[in-house]
Amino acid sequence: MKNTISITFTLSVVSLAAFADIRTVDMEPGENWWGAANFFGTNMPFTAKTDLKIDLRRRNYSNQCASLLVSDRGRVIWADEQSEIVVKGGVITMDADSPVIVEMASERTLAGAYRYAMRRWFPPSGRAPDARFFTSPQLNTWIELTYHQNQKDILEYARSMVAHGISPGVIMIDDTWQTGYGVWKFDADRFPDPKGMVDELHRMGFKVMLWMCPYVGMDTPAFRRIAWGQNPDDVRGYPTRGGFLTDVSKAVPGEGEYSFKEKPKACGWWNGYSAFLDFSHPNANAWFAETLDGLVKDFGVDGFKLDGADLGAYDLSDRRAFDPKATSGSLNNGYCAYALKYSFSEIRNTWRMQQAPVVVRLHDKKHEWSALDRIVADMIGAGLLGQPFICPDMVGGGDWIAFIPGSPFEQELFIRSAQIHALCPMMQISASPWRVLDAEHQAIFSKTLALRQKFAPRIAALAEKAGKDGEPILRNLEYNYPGMGYAGIIDEFMMGDELLVAPVLKKGATSRKVVLPPGKWSADDGQVYDGPATIEVSAPLSRLPYFVKHSFVANSHFSFVPHGPPNFWYNIPYNESFEIYYRNEERPRAQEALADRARNQPYRGGISVEKPQG
Repeated sequence: MKNTISITFTLSVVSLAAFADIRTVDMEPGENWWGAANFFGTNMPFTAKTDLKIDLRRRNYSNQCASLLVSDRGRVIWADEQSEIVVKGGVITMDADSPVIVEMASERTLAGAYRYAMRRWFPPSGRAPDARFFTSPQLNTWIELTYHQNQKDILEYARSMVAHGISPGVIMIDDTWQTGYGVWKFDADRFPDPKGMVDELHRMGFKVMLWMCPYVGMDTPAFRRIAWGQNPDDVRGYPTRGGFLTDVSKAVPGEGEYSFKEKPKACGWWNGYSAFLDFSHPNANAWFAETLDGLVKDFGVDGFKLDGADLGAYDLSDRRAFDPKATSGSLNNGYCAYALKYSFSEIRNTWRMQQAPVVVRLHDKKHEWSALDRIVADMIGAGLLGQPFICPDMVGGGDWIAFIPGSPFEQELFIRSAQIHALCPMMQISASPWRVLDAEHQAIFSKTLALRQKFAPRIAALAEKAGKDGEPILRNLEYNYPGMGYAGIIDEFMMGDELLVAPVLKKGATSRKVVLPPGKWSADDGQVYDGPATIEVSAPLSRLPYFVKHSFVANSHFSFVPHGPPNFWYNIPYNESFEIYYRNEERPRAQEALADRARNQPYRGGISVEKPQG
């Protein structure tokens, strides 16, 4: 009997009894559907022409998934537990391990269907990840140092980035900072003073995260302690043996000192073979919690990049968990739940976990133009699965081989990737632009970085809003403008209601067509357009085309100080830069003022746009 997990943003995992259910849904003529797994973003929307099988019992396709489908006719298909979904010949079949629910929202649009599902099954938590994930580009040491992480180069990397104008925010120290998989201690040769390194990064203004995975080498003290109860630092060990997935094909009779009825299974993953922590077992949870908390206590790190734990790794067809009711989804959630303990965390592989106030990252993208095509589509798909806090992997891609000497690295591709990051929820940099780009392309990157900083306050505000209302931050045009034929557009996106971004995704392109929805739109080059319209815009490598709807002032900095007479408002033309200064205690009034300005109304509380003296 299979079961699922109920996420309550705690470390507890609740299993619910389940039963199989199969439902078929006939598509209406012209109906479009989204959901299941955002890996299939470029296949969305699913239509009568789609021929696709998605097996969420065994795979999350290295990204995010849920037994959820929503349509632009307001229809919703949902199951609490994992499922297999087939879309073929205009029919959707969901075979789930729990009741399959088909509903119609009162608002018969894509947004209406999503809101209905979100409010019923995965309401917002009320919180967003820390604002620093949005206000500053995230730094990650993976591409720059790969399997050679070390204290000296990490500090030099961070200093170089700050010297080139990147404001300190979050830095992630990636794989191989540790001695081994399951030996989560800084390598003493490469990190002579890890506490001093973390302290220095803190003094520079960074929050520090460490890469982690749920895989343990089978020749390590951690393995012996968890599997066999042997702890050289504590003769008591654990009260029971076990804590890894076991190999059901290698049962050993008897209970000898080093034998079990079932031995831990050597499971394959991208860096070799290891034992996989079983998060249904108390030993695994006790050891993992102790390990993470120890790193926070001993070195002052602020959180973790929790990698791995995909549904394929926890597929129980040839391995067994301690809890006979466990599923690959519940084991994944047991791991991901640790992200909720720390203010700075990132996860990638998720079964459900919707609306968790945690950064969720797309799977590593290759340094290829075909991969660039996927970024926008996959982020749109993530938002419609209930993952508003989505990070588009790393600028230029997370495939480290493309960045070593002799590899086919493309500066144009790196810049176009950076432009997507600049105006999406998060921007994550790994390969140093000042190492991989020439002077001409460095200048373009710096311009792109400045664009990100210009909009960062607005993006952070959208994230804060998403934590409260559960709406996607990044959306397709169909979400905001239903029934206008925009369902198939996956090379443009909206940030909130009023910022439209049209990145260039084709190699060598210096112009592109842009579909503008109804309204008056100010382009980044100062031109004003009336929509709906399809226009052709110039897009040399130095330009990211974007458009601001006239109900929003693009360059508002959230720097307000209310200090003027009541009911005073300065008449600022649309799309002109302005600054308003505020004291910390007046932030609510400042945000209210911006909301009034967005509605083109005077601020009821009264502010002045003149900078106070002194």
